[in-house]
This record gives sequence, structure tokens and C-alpha cells, in this order.
Amino acid sequence: MTNFSKLDARHLDLFREIVGAANVLTDEEALHHYAHDETEDLHYLPEVVLKPNTTEQVSSIMQLCQQESLPVTPRGGGTGLSGGALPQWGGVVLSMERFNKIIAIDERNLQVTVEPGVITEVLQNAVREKGLFYPPDPSSRGSCLIGGNIAENSGGPKAVKYGVVKDYVLNLEVVLPSGAVIWTGANVLKNSTGYNLTQLVVGSEGTLGIVTKIVLRLIPSPKYDLLMLVPFRSAENACAAVSAIFRAGYTPSALEFMERDALEWVTRYVDSSTVKIEEGIQAHLLIEVDGNYTEVLMQEMEGIAAVVAEFDCGDILFAEDHQQKEELWKLRRRVAEAVKANSVYKEEDTVVPRAELPALLKGVKDIGKKYGFHSVCYGHAGDGNLHVNIIRGELSEEQWNGTLKTGIREIFELVKRLGGTISGEHGIGLVQKSYMDVIFDDQHLQIMKQIKQVFDPSNILNRGKIFD
Repeated sequence: MTNFSKLDARHLDLFREIVGAANVLTDEEALHHYAHDETEDLHYLPEVVLKPNTTEQVSSIMQLCQQESLPVTPRGGGTGLSGGALPQWGGVVLSMERFNKIIAIDERNLQVTVEPGVITEVLQNAVREKGLFYPPDPSSRGSCLIGGNIAENSGGPKAVKYGVVKDYVLNLEVVLPSGAVIWTGANVLKNSTGYNLTQLVVGSEGTLGIVTKIVLRLIPSPKYDLLMLVPFRSAENACAAVSAIFRAGYTPSALEFMERDALEWVTRYVDSSTVKIEEGIQAHLLIEVDGNYTEVLMQEMEGIAAVVAEFDCGDILFAEDHQQKEELWKLRRRVAEAVKANSVYKEEDTVVPRAELPALLKGVKDIGKKYGFHSVCYGHAGDGNLHVNIIRGELSEEQWNGTLKTGIREIFELVKRLGGTISGEHGIGLVQKSYMDVIFDDQHLQIMKQIKQVFDPSNILNRGKIFD
């Protein structure tokens, strides 16, 4: 096991030579800012924050850190929910926020080359101006960075129709822990040339290398979309309706689930009057279709409405204009903020085959009763991706940091029995690694550790994430 060195004045002087004094932060306020992300209430203080803006600078930093046995934690926008960007071992936080250029939009080949510090929504807007579409759409798109999306293989509401980040990454420039620089693939749509290092890096949570350039494929932007909000008297019925929609031949561009508490909390949080939640309603589905022909979209919405009517739904709200669509999406996108503002919580990013969603939801609630915790659930139902937010509320310290772990393990064991896994888009990071044995046996985990060893033999890069 690597014995890390203590960072000293000599190291700081060398870092200043590489990135400039203004981009070497050691003041208390800055260190505390980079000591947390959006994961629960965890804080790990780094010793220094570095802000490079060239591949050469990142390479020099990594060469120095490997030579001096200094731990390095790469960081994007700090919006993560699994602790992947937390400097558990102190040392260096390597912030990629100055890598903020959209290098080129290739309209002929439907591609964009971008740096990892570009905000996701900024990239989406830039390509949309040219009639192009980058679908991965995390709720934090206004603040999360493309590099962080790569690290976690982010998804979001559009994934149900268009796929997740891995489906759009063609090629990556990566600085390895040694400081060596590689390109992982090629700027082509098909590639069977050796091992697929591009897809290995995507979702690796910053443990294998640091991404400094990204080539993404794009698609033409759909011209129209329609949106509706469907209330259900039973949350399990809402979940059951999801699979029925697909079996009937419809593929929405988004299909989101919110149980009653989630919608009530976010409605109060953003002070919205868009949705009146009727008595007896236990959950809602937010359903969007998109395409290039409005008459086709209208037919799809009518067909979907007929399907959900079989599941004891209430009066459907069809968004009448762009403003109402934006209001409904604001409610969905800000649910996580509303939950966090209400209480300390733990978010479990479960995912199962979509037809198993009713069983997953029922199981989560039953386990909650068993262990005395309340959960607020929402998520990307079209993918079978349910975010289970366990609310601390009045739980004692012993319950919160003791018996609750057994309850979470039971949730994950249920997920596995249903054919699912323990993270759909948030990653493993720090908070889920003790549950990896639920999904993988020792041999599987050993293969992953050997891959880490090949890329990072000194174990300096984001050590302690995914597994110990």
C-alpha cells in the first residue's frame, strides 16, 4: 500500500511553477469549498487545490505527484452524489474547471470536441444553435461539467430514448497517473481495434486517468416535444404503467416518476402553483415525447394516455405551452434540492429492469418499515432507475450510522434479486463501495483492482473510490 508523503513548501513552489501562483489555492476558504460535493454531509479537507488549464500542466502535475507520492483527487463541478470527488486522503485536489473551451463543432460529421470543464447545459445550448442535440441531461446540467459526466457515465431524463454518456463518447485524451498522455480511441462511429479503452475510462470515476479532451457524437435536434403529467392513486400502479407504455409500442423521450412527498416538497421549495396535488394521489409520471411531426406526437400522447388510464390514474395535465413545460421540468429537476433542504439524507441510486419497478418500490417501503426510516422516491422510471432518498428525520445516531446500513444492504440485495444493480448513474465513489460485494464476487472485484493497478501502480489517483 502506498505511503503518501506530506505536502510541503517545496511541493507548493513546484506547483506554482507549473500552473502559476494564482492557480495554487491553500487558503482555508478555498480548501473548505473543495472539501465537499453534494454527497450527504461529508467533508474531507485537501492540502492544496490546483487549477491547470492545459494537458501539459496536468501531465506535469501527475509526474510530480507520482514521483513524490502525493494523492490526487480530480474534480469537476462538485455536483456528485457518491463522494467521487472528495479528497479522502487530503493531498491535491485537481480542479478541471479552467478546461472550459468548446474546441470545435463539426457539423459535417455530427461531432463536437470539448474540454472537460465545460458546463453540460452550455454545451447543449451551443450545439442546439446549430440544430444539433447532445441528449445526456443530468438534473444538475446547469452546473455539472462534461468531465464529471464522463467520470460517472451520467444519464438523466433523456436516457430512456437516447442513451447515456457512454453512447456519445467517441474518443478521449487522457493523462495517466504517470503523466503519460494517450488518446483512447478514434473519431469514428465504429471501432473494433483492440480493447475499448474509451468505454473503460467512461464511468471509471477518475480512478484510471484524467480526461483533458473529449470527442462526442451528436444527433440532429428534434423539432417538437409534448409533455404531460399523470397522477396515480397508487405509486405501485404508476410504476406498473411504465412497462405497459413500452409494451404498447411507445418510446417516450422522458418518463419520470415522483411519489407524492417528492412533488409536494419541491412544489413548496420552488413556490410553484403549477400542479395541484389532489387528495388520494400517491405518485405522478412526467411523460415527454419528441420528434419532427406534431401530428405523430399527438397520436403518441393519445395512445400513452389510453395506456395509463388502465392503471387508475387521475386527470392528466397536458402542458399547454413552453412556459408550462419549463415549470413542470423545473419541479422534476429540483426535487433533489428540495429533499436536501428538508433533511439530511442518503440517496441510493438503484436500477432494475423497468417491469420490476413496482416490486422494487414495494420492497423499499417494506424495508423502511422494518428499519424505521422514511424514504422519498423519484427517478428515471423509463430506465428502471429509482432514486431512493432515505430521510434522517428523527433517526438516532446509532440508527443513522449503524442499523440503517443493514437496511440499505437489504435494499441492494432486493435490487440484485430483481435483476438490477446498485448504481444507475451516480457511481460508487465512497458511499457505495462497502456494498460492491452484493453485486460482484471476489474474482470480479479482483479483476477490477488489477485494472486499477495497471493504470495506477502507485495508487495515487482518487484512491479509495469504488473499492478500498
